[in-house]
Amino acid sequence: MTLIIDCGSTKAEWVVLDGKNVIKRFITNGFNPNFTDNEIIRRTVEDAKNTIDNQSVSKIFFYGSGCGTETNQNKVAMIFAMVFKINDIEVYPDTLGACHALFGRNPGIACILGTGSNACFFDGEKITQGIVSLGFMLGDEGSGCHIGKRIVHDYFLGIMPRDLREKFDEKYHLDRETLLKNVYHGEAPSRYLAEFARFAMENVGNQYVKDVVQDCFEEFIQYSLMVSANDNEIPRSARNYSVAFVGSVAFVFQDILLEVLENHGFKCTKILKNPMDGLVEYYKGL
Repeated sequence: MTLIIDCGSTKAEWVVLDGKNVIKRFITNGFNPNFTDNEIIRRTVEDAKNTIDNQSVSKIFFYGSGCGTETNQNKVAMIFAMVFKINDIEVYPDTLGACHALFGRNPGIACILGTGSNACFFDGEKITQGIVSLGFMLGDEGSGCHIGKRIVHDYFLGIMPRDLREKFDEKYHLDRETLLKNVYHGEAPSRYLAEFARFAMENVGNQYVKDVVQDCFEEFIQYSLMVSANDNEIPRSARNYSVAFVGSVAFVFQDILLEVLENHGFKCTKILKNPMDGLVEYYKGL
């Protein structure tokens, strides 16, 4: 049996594949090795193993947020090896999972807009160029965390329109002390901030919300698709390639996203809420 995992900071999706047949599929909390304690990761993996129950897993493919470095790849692989008692484990960055799900073996620019954000150029076999990811405090433009930060920032500074402030009060009953405690001392601050993007989703018809989301997507395009300062970044010739997206933020706000992309001359060929369906098809074809 093959186990495939697509893991973001907020949630992880797990699929047990036997040849071309999906045996089990379920969702757990996600994690990011840059921010999540090893013990929390281990408990998440153990809970997933218990859910899989008596299925005999012999190979694991893991795609995860924060797994772009060898250090984090080794960390995650070690935890899986310890829990599952196998060594055939491959850990990849979530960007490669997006590439496989969106393009299969064809070239294109794969973008992630979920709790966090990222983008990379895929040549059909491997990632050849990608942006420098600075995490939720310094980067993640266009993500749920980015939108959530703008929402809560504008609420406390009185920028949010009065009618929306009343809705926000009714929904969250949030005070400054609680906000700062969760952001600066909580276990998963990016996930916490991304929760406020739900408020934007629920009020997307409001012009203020549309403007906030549009601004965040503008920043994503500026810093992820239009930079050309060095060899580690997506080139300006990106407009010559298909651009596709995975992630709940891209999916829910796709009308706004497509409008912003069109304004900048980019052609979007696909938007998936999550990459797992594409990953399953990818591994069925191997």
